[in-house]
Amino acid sequence: MARQLRAEQTRATILGAAADLFDRQGYESTSLSEIVAHAGVTKGALYFHFAAKEDLAHAIMELQSRTSRRLATELDGRGYTSLETLMRLTFGMARLSAEGPVLRAGLRLATGGVAVRPPLPHPFTEWLDITSARLLDAMRQSDLHPDVDVDSVAHTLVCSFVGTRVVGRTLEPAARQPRRMAEMWHVLIRGLVPVPRRARYLTLAARLERETGLV
Repeated sequence: MARQLRAEQTRATILGAAADLFDRQGYESTSLSEIVAHAGVTKGALYFHFAAKEDLAHAIMELQSRTSRRLATELDGRGYTSLETLMRLTFGMARLSAEGPVLRAGLRLATGGVAVRPPLPHPFTEWLDITSARLLDAMRQSDLHPDVDVDSVAHTLVCSFVGTRVVGRTLEPAARQPRRMAEMWHVLIRGLVPVPRRARYLTLAARLERETGLV
């Protein structure tokens, strides 16, 4: 049992080191030797868990997928409206990205053309599915205009979310992300939500910005 625990800890250490380097340097510019040195492990330990750099990238993208699905499921069970769930999901992902390198690396891998191995879906495809489902429910709950094209809005929202994080990573500190998420939602809410319900969600966006704890 102790040996298994040590193996799990070593694997997590290697993944964290790889994620940190992929996030800061990019996938192509990071070597396995650099990952070994950054993790403080032997090459044998790395190869025991991961046969190639591609395996590390895949494991990080799996963690990103698992995290986004887990957060979406947790929020679904809390009794929020679907639109509030979706808003909380974007702020939650921004917060988790600031807390550790795995989600930041996952985003950089996804935007850098690193292949995703089936059956794992591409992160953007998964986020589109998550977003579309909650937008459809939000329309049924009368929180969106009835003539909204859900597929188009889902695509715009995911592009805005990804773009906000990519641009912010280059130009701003991570602590600025909640402000950018709130700005994104202010624009979307004014275009999507009927006037009688709009104030509620604009207020929610401001509250979620404060609740992230990054500012």
